[in-house]
Amino acid sequence: MEFCFVLHCRSCYPGSLDPEKVKGKIIVCFDGFPVVSRTIKKLVAEDAKAKGLILINENDESAPFDSGPFPFTEVGTTIGYKILKYINSNKNPSAIILPTVEIPRIKPAPVVAYFSSRGPSVLTENILKPDIMAPGVAILGAVTPKDEEESASDGEKPGGYAIESGTSMACPHVTGASALVKSVHPKWTSSMIRSALMTTATVYDNMRKPMTNSSASFATPHEMGVGEISPVKALNPGLVFETTTEDYLRFLCYNGSPEKTIRSMSKTKFKCPTKSSDDLISNINYPSISISKLEKSKGFLTIKRSVTNVGHPNVTYTSTVQAPMGMKVKVLPKKITFLENVKRVSFKVLFDGSEASSGYNFGSITWSAAQYSVRTVFAVNVE
Repeated sequence: MEFCFVLHCRSCYPGSLDPEKVKGKIIVCFDGFPVVSRTIKKLVAEDAKAKGLILINENDESAPFDSGPFPFTEVGTTIGYKILKYINSNKNPSAIILPTVEIPRIKPAPVVAYFSSRGPSVLTENILKPDIMAPGVAILGAVTPKDEEESASDGEKPGGYAIESGTSMACPHVTGASALVKSVHPKWTSSMIRSALMTTATVYDNMRKPMTNSSASFATPHEMGVGEISPVKALNPGLVFETTTEDYLRFLCYNGSPEKTIRSMSKTKFKCPTKSSDDLISNINYPSISISKLEKSKGFLTIKRSVTNVGHPNVTYTSTVQAPMGMKVKVLPKKITFLENVKRVSFKVLFDGSEASSGYNFGSITWSAAQYSVRTVFAVNVE
């Protein structure tokens, strides 16, 4: 806990602060100067030896700022003007810097962050991207000692931790979840682990409602992928979609890579299929389905998939389809059975968009058996 006087310094752009007036004080700045980022404002405040920074953000939409050990808070215009009114009405306005505390059970959560990557994929729309969601906003994590020493205030010992946001925080969560699955299933390949994480992900928030984005609209698979990781569920997925080396090589063929280049890279005598086109990428054995172009006039389009049983033997799975209005989706066969000597089974999914809305349509196919629920998300662009 630290008691400090408060000083209003307007925009906090470089050269605007007098170190003699700012030193040891908490300063209040506006975020209304578009060419000066929050990072710059924070550095300006630090260089002037301020004790902390309150930033009034007129948009009130920003993600938590990665300020390191420097005390920083961001408020909206309504609260900001109340602070300014307090400063202007007191000869010696003051504030107290309190230790950071966790605020549990924020609702709704999770929510797709405004800065999170969105699909469809730039490389090919026939692979659904993003794959999956993981926590990536305001994550408290360890930082390198060197960075902490450089950003710590004079006379203060580096804390060793900081709040960070972004893909660099979400990826470690997925990596940790993958390591957890690998520790339980050491013989599983990376594609099996990816499949386990994707087919067991959740699409509901902590209010038991469909997940939303930063605009409070329902999130689509082009925003959240298959949903948010559920590491414990991924330990026992029931079925997995194994993406083989041949799948990846075929992907390169379909995407236009020369056969000679693929052979050289893979050090094999692999031959591309006689017919290769971007549309065939949808048949790569991936845990999700994406179709970049489904023409209304051409009837059903068939997509193929194979699943491997990693759960109980002698089990039968039944498929259920959640399809958008107007789109016809058929799964053949509707039931698949695994015996002790049958580990891998193929099935087909047929899509007809003749009565569907133009543009991307989203839905899912779920294979269910006993305690297992294996969900495959699809994204189909109807033209």
